[in-house]
Amino acid sequence: MNSKSVDPPLHCPAVECAGLTHRYGEHIVVDHLDLRIERGEVFGLLGPNGAGKTTTIRLLNTLMPVQDGTIRVLGLEVGRRDADIRYNLGYVPQQLSIEATLTGRQNVAWFARLFDVPRRERAQRVNEVLAAMNLLEVADRMAGGYSGGMIRRLELAQALVNRPALLILDEPTVGLDPIARDSVWDRVRDLRHRFGTTVLLTTHYMAEADNLCDRIALLHKGRLQAVGTPAELKAALRPDATLDDVFRHHAEAGLVQDTTMEGGLRSVRNTRRTAQRAS
Repeated sequence: MNSKSVDPPLHCPAVECAGLTHRYGEHIVVDHLDLRIERGEVFGLLGPNGAGKTTTIRLLNTLMPVQDGTIRVLGLEVGRRDADIRYNLGYVPQQLSIEATLTGRQNVAWFARLFDVPRRERAQRVNEVLAAMNLLEVADRMAGGYSGGMIRRLELAQALVNRPALLILDEPTVGLDPIARDSVWDRVRDLRHRFGTTVLLTTHYMAEADNLCDRIALLHKGRLQAVGTPAELKAALRPDATLDDVFRHHAEAGLVQDTTMEGGLRSVRNTRRTAQRAS
């Protein structure tokens, strides 16, 4: 299968979900989600653990089948054009996705082959993304000796070697120190400005989301609670609100609703088990 370049009409959003619903057994983890992400924006998907963020991302990535509702990525429907969608995505998951026994260059080159980057372009593409992530000087060292920040930048290089139209980042800076975190986000900002890349990210760092995101969606128990710019979400709560306040407001409102539900300790235990699968 050859790599494909998708060039949908300019009005076509990067992501469009309509009525998206996903269940694990009887438990609904994504609940009739309607979501639209415009091309070229940095969009934050926020919520407490178990809100359904990672499940939503896996559905967008075509890693899980859509049960109910529809998803279009770059104008292509998930479930019908999955191969084309994958070739135009970059994805940095929460879990480590590098091979420690390979060099940084070899890790990126492996992804270039995986995404069928034309052979004559591979070396140049690999060098380009390593340079963009400021990793050229250490590219021929074993990745197992990289620092945490370097590993995250290497994973970004892997995700970018196919020049994706949509870059999905699932908590990409978790566990990093502030300097390494800033370095990762400097690279993401540069990519967005240079290439117009659409970025969808999840994070538990509210200051990070406030500074980076054009718009934010807040999920709780699989439901969309609010969507807007950081400024709009804060102003809607109160004049002096922070994004942390907005997050707590929607999460705690959900917790209050939960106390009215029946089921006792057994229900709570079952919900927690399912939430661990969905987070």
